[in-house]
Amino acid sequence: MSGRLPVVAPARYASLMVSVHIRRLLFWSAALFAFVMAVLPHPPELPGQPSDKIQHVAAFATLGVLGAWAFARKPLLPLLAGLSLFGAIIEVVQSIPSLHRDADVKDWIADTLACGVVLAIAAWRRKAIRERGAA
Repeated sequence: MSGRLPVVAPARYASLMVSVHIRRLLFWSAALFAFVMAVLPHPPELPGQPSDKIQHVAAFATLGVLGAWAFARKPLLPLLAGLSLFGAIIEVVQSIPSLHRDADVKDWIADTLACGVVLAIAAWRRKAIRERGAA
C-alpha cells in the first residue's frame, strides 16, 4: 500500500465518469450507424430536411467528439486520419450503382474538416487541462 488516498473526482464531473468500454461502444455504434445511414439506398428523411453536407458535418463532428472521448489517452492525429479514411470509404461505397447513392469528394472534405475542427478543439482542451495540472 502506498499510503496515498484514491483520487475522487468532484461531483460536477460524475456524469463524465463513464467507463472506457462504454465510451468506445458508443463511438463504434455511432460509426456503424453513420455507415449504415450513408449507404442505405433510401435513407429516412430527417426533420428540417438538412442538406447532405450538413448531415456529413453533423455525423463526423459527432464521431470526432465521441472518438476523442473514447480514446482520451490516445493521440488525436491518428483518430483524424482514421475518420477521414472512414469518410473516404463511405464515398467509395456510395459509388456502387446498385445503392443509388451519389459519391462526392466534397462530402469527404466536409467529413475531414468537421473532424479536424472538433479534434483541434479537443487538442486545445487537452493541452489546457495538462497545463492546469502542471501548475
